[in-house]
Amino acid sequence: MIRWIAALCVCFATVVVADDRPNVVVILADDLGYADLSCQGSKQAKTPNIDTIATNGIRFTDGYVSCPVCSPSRAGLLTGRYQQRFGLEFNPRPEAEHFGLPVDQVTIADVMKKAGYATGMIGKWHEGNEPQFHPNRRGFDEYYGFLGGHHPYIDFKNIVRNETPVDDSGYLTDAFGREAVAFVDRHKSQPFFLYLAFNAVHTPLQATQKYLDRVPDIRAPKRQKMLAMLSAMDDAVGELLKKLDDEKLTEKTLVIFLSDNGGETPSNASRNEPLSGIKGELLEGGIREPFMVQWKSHIKPGQVSSVPIISLDIFPTVAAVAGAAVPENIDGKNLKPLLTGESNAQVHDALYWRYGTQSAIRVGDWKLENFKLTGRRLYNLKDDLAENHDLSAADPDRVQQMQAMYDQWNSQNRPPKWAGKEKEDAGEH
Repeated sequence: MIRWIAALCVCFATVVVADDRPNVVVILADDLGYADLSCQGSKQAKTPNIDTIATNGIRFTDGYVSCPVCSPSRAGLLTGRYQQRFGLEFNPRPEAEHFGLPVDQVTIADVMKKAGYATGMIGKWHEGNEPQFHPNRRGFDEYYGFLGGHHPYIDFKNIVRNETPVDDSGYLTDAFGREAVAFVDRHKSQPFFLYLAFNAVHTPLQATQKYLDRVPDIRAPKRQKMLAMLSAMDDAVGELLKKLDDEKLTEKTLVIFLSDNGGETPSNASRNEPLSGIKGELLEGGIREPFMVQWKSHIKPGQVSSVPIISLDIFPTVAAVAGAAVPENIDGKNLKPLLTGESNAQVHDALYWRYGTQSAIRVGDWKLENFKLTGRRLYNLKDDLAENHDLSAADPDRVQQMQAMYDQWNSQNRPPKWAGKEKEDAGEH
């Protein structure tokens, strides 16, 4: 009897330790403008649910992604590595053969699954259509969504649940919200990792009347549809957050929200002000994103931080809070000390970007850009957020130092595996 009681106590203790690990939810928007959330200053966007992530936690004013277009940016997030390390530099052209996130790259889902987490992905994949690239083979136990880079929202088809096509109906963003709630319901008694990757507000611009009725005063058709689509995404996020509340999981769930790249203003009427540039450019409007984190039991609410961070940091941060091991070759940094208030120090000596003929490096408040048509430009982002005043001629020593740092970083990268569609006039503004 004594042995039996002792064994039971040991078993019970083990379960408690396992269940005490936090859940993790990463929410990714698509082509969302820097200024297109209420908490980012928009007077037109109504995003009360997404805003609560900032209200209940920390909002980063200087949060970046590693590429100004979809697939490479998502590859960086999933691997914690600059995607130039493994050649995924561009969205693929139709003729690209065997396009996908290389199978030798460890994903955040691989690490979380190995650590004993239930892992799920919902939404846009865009990391390869062939079987070896499928989310179920890249660490995700469960998947619901589409594999390509864009998809209709109304009368949608070609959706898969795991590797099986499914017939579904309704509005796609609503379906993603429904599936996110269902995933939490299935795994509420165990630690889980959920990657909710919306395709909103990427084109095509399609919204149901329910959401269009929320923005009746917006006269520009593109802008109205985009804001309606954004409202649908906000509803879906709200349903997920409510489910966490209902299951009393909010306190023990780390929630991260960001966009994969800047808004593509000509196509979807998004707004990136006060930043210059749009999707596809290494100006701030293409790579600086809405970026916020909530973890109510650990992060003081209502914080705003100007410490520069990047989407690559999500991998080591999530692994750290889960107690999971991370590969030695990742470029991201663990943000947990910054999130919990243990430290307010800079986490990166520099941030780097390469996108075809465009390149950039940020060191402190300084950013050096190099574009094919316009050459090198130096900006002080603290004084010139819109990147209007080139200081390269006035500070050639700084240009030389930053260029040397970039060249050293770039020497560790590889050429692109696939040709892409890059804007060769990027940088003109």
